[in-house]
Amino acid sequence: MSTPSPAPMTGAHKLQLGLVMLAAGILYVVHSFLRFARFESRGYDLGIFDQAVRQYAMFKAPIVPVKGVDFNLLGDHFHPILAVLAPFYWIWNDPRMLGIVLALLLVSTAIPVYLFTRPRFGHLGALLTSAALLLWWPFQAIVNWDFHEIAFGVPIMAWIIWAFDKGRYWLVVGLSASLLLVREDMGITMVAVGIVLLFHRQWLKAALTAALGLLGYLAVTGYLIPLFSPEGEFSYWQYTALGATAGAAVVFLATHPLQSIAILFDHQLKWALWLLTFLPLALLPFASPYVILGAPLFLSRLFNDRLNTWAPVYQYDAIMAPILIMSAVNMLGKLAVRFNWRRARIIGPAWLLSISVIATLFFPLVFPLGKTVTGQGWPPAELITAKERAVAMVPDGVCIEAADSLVPHLTTRTYVGLHGDIGDDLSSWMIIDFNVEELGGWDPLTPDQALERATELGFMPVAPEDQGILVLHRDIPVDPVCSSYLER
Repeated sequence: MSTPSPAPMTGAHKLQLGLVMLAAGILYVVHSFLRFARFESRGYDLGIFDQAVRQYAMFKAPIVPVKGVDFNLLGDHFHPILAVLAPFYWIWNDPRMLGIVLALLLVSTAIPVYLFTRPRFGHLGALLTSAALLLWWPFQAIVNWDFHEIAFGVPIMAWIIWAFDKGRYWLVVGLSASLLLVREDMGITMVAVGIVLLFHRQWLKAALTAALGLLGYLAVTGYLIPLFSPEGEFSYWQYTALGATAGAAVVFLATHPLQSIAILFDHQLKWALWLLTFLPLALLPFASPYVILGAPLFLSRLFNDRLNTWAPVYQYDAIMAPILIMSAVNMLGKLAVRFNWRRARIIGPAWLLSISVIATLFFPLVFPLGKTVTGQGWPPAELITAKERAVAMVPDGVCIEAADSLVPHLTTRTYVGLHGDIGDDLSSWMIIDFNVEELGGWDPLTPDQALERATELGFMPVAPEDQGILVLHRDIPVDPVCSSYLER
């Protein structure tokens, strides 16, 4: 049953929502640009997506040297939706354009969240809820990650919940189907959408959505990704703690249910993720069927055996933010009506926004926009200047291996990869950063290992080490792979 529509928004209401979105967007973009200027941006992931979108903008396949020689990014994850960003690069051919795109995607999510919340909390409560969403830690985490394809799913998921609320179930199906273009694991999320459709007694649409999601997932992971992958296989099965394959995971869940539950809580980082995700929302999302939409995404992290997927500092949580906040709004709205808690409609959103503001000022590890707000925690100016000098030494159109933080500053004019990831024959330039423990990539080299490899390949320093930054060169012909990479 859909929620009754409130009185139409006034011009003042639209202006106030627009100002909240504008303020958040400016903060996101400023943080993104500062990260780039201060060499905080990384090849993983800004360099990867910049190279992919740049190739799309030139009507080429998304070949990404940061991932390897002739590496088609569609063989890594399936996200053809990235191609729609090509026109943005026709306007400004720069990695920072992705920071602008990310800001637009995130702030646009405030619109469906506001429209969903307004019938329950009124204008002020909805405005505060939207502001809290835009400043909440999952959004800050993805902004601090520079860019990720999951950003496309954030507003889509919010609109799906809005469509559920309005009883527009075919729109739910259509929006869910579009998630298949965002990332391959969204097919499992479509199954979750189908389950929620069952709560709304939309039997045919539920079956259609779930079937389309499963078929899409199987087609993409079983055929399309292997078709583009250098290894000829899909290598990102997420539920690795349960088993090496989907079949093995299902068997483990069925035969070891208690052990499966224990896996969800078997590390302090997992506990931190649970607490940060649900405790500020007073556990309210657990009482809403909309929380089911986020279950595949959340569980795929906790059932993954890679420690870094459990930390609450990555981009993965961004799509969870509107799901959980809208779920909490749904339940708090019902409680406010049942118990006549009118003040809860303002106190609840104000509570969440207050947490965000305070944590942004004092806990930058989880609320990283605090670095921009307070101006603290950035690298020293001397190191930034040294990296600028190093990048300036590299000519255009060459192949170069560089440290992770230098890669985004070289993608506009070189064929750049991480140390050891583009073979031994292509690169004629290297930049090694001795200020870090490892230089980035799937199997990263240490600075000492990179220097040893450079020496073996005949590289020589072109200038003395500068603030721990060393530029090296070897005199070999520029390979056509390097010089033609950025040609239209």
